Amino acid sequence: MNIKQIATAAGVSVATVSRVLNHPENVAPKTREKIQKIIDEEEYTPNLFAQGLNFKRTKTIGLVLPQNINSANMEVANGVEDVARQKGYITFICNMEKDPKREKEYLDQLITRKVDGLILLYSTLNEEYASWIEEENVPIVLIGETKARDSWDSVFVDCRAGAAEMTAHLIECGHKRIAMLCGKDPEPEAKAMLQGYKNVLKASGIKVEEHLIYQVNNNIEGGYIGMKKMIGNLPRKPDAVFASSDEIAYGAIDALKEMKLRVPEDIAVTGFGNDRMSSLMEPKVTTVELPYRKMGIYGARMLFDQIEEKQAKAEKRRRPKKIQLQTKMRVRKSCGHRERIGEMF
Repeated sequence: MNIKQIATAAGVSVATVSRVLNHPENVAPKTREKIQKIIDEEEYTPNLFAQGLNFKRTKTIGLVLPQNINSANMEVANGVEDVARQKGYITFICNMEKDPKREKEYLDQLITRKVDGLILLYSTLNEEYASWIEEENVPIVLIGETKARDSWDSVFVDCRAGAAEMTAHLIECGHKRIAMLCGKDPEPEAKAMLQGYKNVLKASGIKVEEHLIYQVNNNIEGGYIGMKKMIGNLPRKPDAVFASSDEIAYGAIDALKEMKLRVPEDIAVTGFGNDRMSSLMEPKVTTVELPYRKMGIYGARMLFDQIEEKQAKAEKRRRPKKIQLQTKMRVRKSCGHRERIGEMF
């Protein structure tokens, strides 16, 4: 049974049936119940493609991730999909593998397929390409700090504050000579963490020693190589190492174990992100928890706000929304804190 046959059986117009399917609140209760009963009895399923043509929407959104093998990125994706599914939307997830060229190719394809909106996680877009997307008039939201576009809605985490809190914690644990293994990406967040680390050292009267700061690839191998170089190059080992990601911390711990150095007895190590493995490592890793799923949920909600505004044909462009989320410290064994009040098993 199609929508015309339902209208005939109910003795109403096709437009009335359409309103029941899309805006039931605009139909009188008695009429709505009559039509809904026929729909339920016939097990009618709306043709979403046809609906998309009628309402100029495809009921799809695009989500571009820097890497989909990263558990944190998939937490963000889960948050986005939770909201999209509630709205009756399908999410196209694209993995750009940290390749700016691939990101642009995916965006070209998603826009060609007429997705109703885009969410970009840690985007690498330049100003020229961002301007082109703006001309396409596609609702868009950025998740994570980025240089792509300040005029777009965005959700990001206060990484500077999170890094400052972790550095202050290491000082409270009695560590004075604190090194940092700083990942190269995402670049804006890495810079924010580095600044938070330096600010606390200065405020605590501890000299910032640039030779204790190593820039490394943001993965386990980067942490391993960086830790090996640091110990090999320094005449005196640091008391503690703050890694800008949990993966870097895992690599650093592996390198220290290989060099017969104990964590945290000889060198304390902390991470950033609260990856699922951080509470399963030996020792369990003290880290800063980022609200990844919440980032996805908030980003998706902002996107659907834009989509609804576009459908309402809002003439005036509102100011971009900016949502800053806070971090939470998870204290475990690797930092040398005896009580480990925040430990999560």
